[in-house]
Amino acid sequence: MSKILVVGSVAFDEIITPFGQTGKILGGSASYISLAAQKLIDDVGIVSVIGNDFPDTYLQKFSDRHIDLSGIEKLENEKTFYWKGRYHKDLNKRDTLVTEVNALAHFKPVVPEKFKDAEFLMLGNLHPAVQHAVIDQMKKRPKLIALDTMNFWMDTAWDDLIKILKKIDIIIINEEEARQLSQEYSIVKAAKVIQKMGPKYLIIKKGEHGALLFYDNDIFFAPALPLENVFDPTGAGDTFAGGFMGRLAKKGKTDFESMKNAVICGANLASFTVEKFGTERLENVHLEEIKQRQKKFIQLTQFQIEPL
Repeated sequence: MSKILVVGSVAFDEIITPFGQTGKILGGSASYISLAAQKLIDDVGIVSVIGNDFPDTYLQKFSDRHIDLSGIEKLENEKTFYWKGRYHKDLNKRDTLVTEVNALAHFKPVVPEKFKDAEFLMLGNLHPAVQHAVIDQMKKRPKLIALDTMNFWMDTAWDDLIKILKKIDIIIINEEEARQLSQEYSIVKAAKVIQKMGPKYLIIKKGEHGALLFYDNDIFFAPALPLENVFDPTGAGDTFAGGFMGRLAKKGKTDFESMKNAVICGANLASFTVEKFGTERLENVHLEEIKQRQKKFIQLTQFQIEPL
């Protein structure tokens, strides 16, 4: 079975939604990605940075699930990255109230020797130069390199972002980011422009409306599962990425058909994350629940189309 190396933030989140609010809880892209991937494969490692305020009980959440923490650096004179946000009644919209970069501002990733041969590399949302530094440390090119980014890096690190897009296989972004990156409003046109920048594959996340997978002239759409209870969408996109990469690593395949299944798997796991605040639901979901929900996706998407 393949190894997955996850690079991203391990952080504190504080979340306010119409359904309640939290104090500081476990957050960060690498947290959600690794916890999701671990549901499908055992060999997952994190490269990240934390401060002296990060509790051992949170690290234990990863260790208990056999997620390798040897790539997490603790800076004794720094605090951990912290984000606080408030969601509107429309949970697709949120306001950032506080962002404290803290230790993440000094992040110089060091890939553990045991993960330098990882076949699957997931680069979470970080400065493109940091993402590039990880690729440079790999012993050989991974079978699949996936990358997440955001508008902020398009505004502040454009040249670095364009360089790393030439090094990756797949980019996972939302509609707004795809439009800014491509300067095209049509999502189909945007996908073609972005693919010319380097990545062969592109996933455009559409929140509660699902996700689109692009490869050459082929397009695949995966719906989001309608849910009775949606408490907190924080981390849903990262959970999607973790489920997507976990499925591919489990099967060891990276062709378009395998990616279709991986997209559904990512959507499946993300549907659990939004049911509780933070990582709580993702931490406790069992494989049997994931399998049962997969059946709902099958019922939602498969039927015989009758001829006209």
